[in-house]
Amino acid sequence: MTQLNIGILGGGIGGLAAAIALRQAGHQVRVFEQSRAFLRVGADINLTPNAVRALDGLGLDVAARVREHAARPTHRISRLWDTGEETSRLEMADSAERKYGAPQLTIHRADLLAVLADAFPLEQVLFSRRAETVVQQADGVDICFQDGSRDQVDLLVGADGIHSVVRRALFGAENPRFTGVVAYRAVVPVERVARVPNIQAFTKWWGPNPESQIVTFPLNQGRDIFIFATTGQDSWHEESWTGAGDVDELRSHYTAFHPDARALLAACDQVLKTALYERDPLPFWSRGGITLLGDACHPMMPFMAQGAGQAIEDAVVLARHLAGASHANLAEALVGYQDSRLARTSEIQIGSRGNQWLKAGGNADWVYGYDAWRQPLDQVGAGTSA
Repeated sequence: MTQLNIGILGGGIGGLAAAIALRQAGHQVRVFEQSRAFLRVGADINLTPNAVRALDGLGLDVAARVREHAARPTHRISRLWDTGEETSRLEMADSAERKYGAPQLTIHRADLLAVLADAFPLEQVLFSRRAETVVQQADGVDICFQDGSRDQVDLLVGADGIHSVVRRALFGAENPRFTGVVAYRAVVPVERVARVPNIQAFTKWWGPNPESQIVTFPLNQGRDIFIFATTGQDSWHEESWTGAGDVDELRSHYTAFHPDARALLAACDQVLKTALYERDPLPFWSRGGITLLGDACHPMMPFMAQGAGQAIEDAVVLARHLAGASHANLAEALVGYQDSRLARTSEIQIGSRGNQWLKAGGNADWVYGYDAWRQPLDQVGAGTSA
């Protein structure tokens, strides 16, 4: 079997999923992670059926352990901010599993990361490796790290997030765009909000404008409820996912919302706050022995709940294109990966920005029904709504 020496810059959800899938495809894989260890940080993640089905192909242990930690929302519900009227309702759980081959699962990022980390050899993860420069050479890709160390790989996968060093190597220095939207996050015990209808569903409260919403879903097998709220705010740009917010400030933005929505915020005793950033879709992702994955190439607003899911899909499709690849056809395989993914992720990026998807019903199949393991690799743009 042909084996490539592959480096993945970034040990997040997409990077580890790619590491597992590429190792399954027979390649030698190392992960370069800037943190000193896998830390319990980040937000809670909504894994829609397309993402769960992609994860399932990474092994029985991954599939079983993700389900062990996750909750299974009963429905996906849209409600209007002022009247509380339901404008759409999709059955999830067992119904989604029958229709799409996998359920919707909601889980903390750290729990999902731990499952993926356990499925990949820890000795192949190099911690405290913050990349400084990436240079394509005739015989591979050179990586220089901030600690002065260097490495070379046949293929470098940039899974290093919205501020990607690998993206900078391909496109030059640029900054992501602040959207003018900030997000608040809180987790409360289910007992505090037990009187709110359908509390075990994924529920989205659509606000009076596209920037304003409240989303809730169950966590920890339904014992807790995650609350995610966004609002427009031009004057605050802090990006940290661990920055403390003010509960009173949070509630002040939603005083005109329906009593059920306000009851959710009344249950919060602490909250985190962050600014949301995005980029426009890219014209290409790959050059030579360098390619991108996840937020490094398609960072998106959270309004379609597809950020993590699209990174996981990328990981699977990349591994499928590289199965049996060698130095001789590496560039061709990477173009194939890009062509299989770019149209779909661009459409989801733009749809997430517009924040209208499933507001009043509609077809979820083009998102939820996508199977990263079975999608024909020669179908450019497959899986779109068109």
